[in-house]
Amino acid sequence: MSVPTAALDSSVCAPLPVLGQNVTVPLVTGGEVTYAALDYAASAPALQRVWDDVAAYAPYYGSVHRGAGYLSQLSTDLFENSRRTVAEFLGCRAEDQVVFTRSTTDSLNLLAAAIPADCQVFVYETEHHASLLPWRDAQVTYLNAPRTPAQAVETLERALADRDPYGPALVCVTGASNVTGELWPVRELAAAAHAHGARIVLDAAQLAPHHPVDIAELDVDWVAFSGHKLYAPFGSGVLAGRADWLQAAEPYLAGGGASRKVARRADGGVDVDWHTTPARHEAGSPNVIGVYSIASACKALTEAGFEGLVAREQELVGRVREGLAEVPEVQVLSLFGDDAPRVGVISFVVRGWNSSHFAAALSAEYGIGVRDGLFCAHPLVRTLLGSDPQDPGECGAPEAEPGERSLNAIRVSFGAGTPDEHIDRFLRAVSELVREGARWNYRTEDGRCVPDRGEAAQVRDTF
Repeated sequence: MSVPTAALDSSVCAPLPVLGQNVTVPLVTGGEVTYAALDYAASAPALQRVWDDVAAYAPYYGSVHRGAGYLSQLSTDLFENSRRTVAEFLGCRAEDQVVFTRSTTDSLNLLAAAIPADCQVFVYETEHHASLLPWRDAQVTYLNAPRTPAQAVETLERALADRDPYGPALVCVTGASNVTGELWPVRELAAAAHAHGARIVLDAAQLAPHHPVDIAELDVDWVAFSGHKLYAPFGSGVLAGRADWLQAAEPYLAGGGASRKVARRADGGVDVDWHTTPARHEAGSPNVIGVYSIASACKALTEAGFEGLVAREQELVGRVREGLAEVPEVQVLSLFGDDAPRVGVISFVVRGWNSSHFAAALSAEYGIGVRDGLFCAHPLVRTLLGSDPQDPGECGAPEAEPGERSLNAIRVSFGAGTPDEHIDRFLRAVSELVREGARWNYRTEDGRCVPDRGEAAQVRDTF
């Protein structure tokens, strides 16, 4: 039983085709330009291959695990085959389970709900809120931001050595920072965790789209990631790894699909026999299209040659770093130093500029989409900016007016679908804005810096 699948071009191009690559957007200075999507760390554009595969399947859409009809059976096969595809993509061990969720955040909240009641959790302050915040019902130790990979391992080892050695423990760590893009020493952290009787979950939301992730090789217990960062939209995520804690926990959601048998008792109540398979935590009608899109993206990246995609992205990282280094007013944010390996995620501040103002000018005057703010990693960004990690802040833009200093940053991020021209335009725009200033006036509206329509600044030649 099979679904028509879009063919993959045998002559894989670099960059890979993505949706929206020919979309044009208006400039406040007049005219239009092809949009430069440089906000991959928030949501990467969908691969054309993924969109085509989903479109080919759409006429065959049916209920999953619910029906005897042909389309229902076909959709069920597609759903479970997608589980196997994801397991292969992640290098899962034979006993591992792949549970489909809504996102990385959902995956980590699921795991948080499944950990033993007396579990101690260790998490760095450098984490995205998706992995920093779910552990509300656990005994949590927040670790200070390390300044080298070796210090990250040493900090964890000291913390684990001081814990109760007889109770369960879990370490949560990112694979690549969503703020700096820097790669963390995951294999070394996993070894430290296991040496002290702890388990480890890897937040791979920013790692999986940019670098191969192998659960067995990294020796982590779980991996979590989101489809919308892996070139596959539609609101699906993955939690993959050890089954025992998941099987022992109450279902994440109670309802159809999670239950194997439900029977009334003589006293009027009900007895429930819950599944021990991944279905235990997948109650309700699953997002089969979202799941299939993740599997399609996994196949597309593998068949395109992931190592080649990594090599090209590293070339882009080098060009961006070199280009930003030529502008003295730009400070690139880093935990581990300029030479630290990183994926295509780079955050920076510009001396004399409010970060929201700078990002608004990149968009309005150059058609470049980046992100400004605290990137849902408030303690980390505060630390990198040299302010108190406990200072208040919001994920969006601050209330500062254009020209005022803001305690947030600008993030540029890119990946397998980024054309060279987008990087060239970004670097030219940064240089021009710093050297010559914005061509337009801006104001704060509803917490965002926006162009003041009809009020141009001192006009200079465009491009």
